[in-house]
Amino acid sequence: MFKNEDILKQLNWRYAVKRFDASKKISAADWEVLEQSLLLAPSSYGLQPWKFFIVQNPEVRKKLREASWRQSQVEDCSHFVVFTTRTDIIEKDIERFLERISQVRSVTMESLAGFKKSIMGDVIHGPRREVIKWWTHRQAYIAMGFLMETAALMSIDTCPLEGIEPNTYDQILNLQDSGYETIAAVALGYRSAEDKSQGNKKVRFDKNDVIQFV
Repeated sequence: MFKNEDILKQLNWRYAVKRFDASKKISAADWEVLEQSLLLAPSSYGLQPWKFFIVQNPEVRKKLREASWRQSQVEDCSHFVVFTTRTDIIEKDIERFLERISQVRSVTMESLAGFKKSIMGDVIHGPRREVIKWWTHRQAYIAMGFLMETAALMSIDTCPLEGIEPNTYDQILNLQDSGYETIAAVALGYRSAEDKSQGNKKVRFDKNDVIQFV
């Protein structure tokens, strides 16, 4: 278990790396933990309306850098994760999830009928249907937070990227007609000693300005 002071130390240590040391790579054992943080991230109803692309191919990364305002982190980081989400949620997606529950928990599909009705009433037939794409986007940002905090606790650097061209990413990753679309990305690795940003103090509003007890 991390002590409270250790958690705060790592959260203060974390920053959005502007320059990675391309010679330093995340070990296979450490990457397994980071990968699990994505798999264990929570989502509404547990539906997991996402897919994470781990881009290691140098040529693909070069193309993605061009579609990322030429930010060097895309090519210099150890691991580059592209976050994509479902463009829609249909009954087939819900049934697939329920089948997985049945398999993992050794319960019958019949016993999950009430749960299915609840999800269907909200996601398929309810008002959420009108904003379903934006709803799936918000789910993915939860997973992004999980990944970045896990990395910070492991002293592994990250940089979230929304300064990208999602449609171009979709073309490069061949996502057209896949049912998924790009929303953001995260570069992971180890900061370069030459990254001047690492010495900057964090600028945050006072807690009384942003936290209110009711």
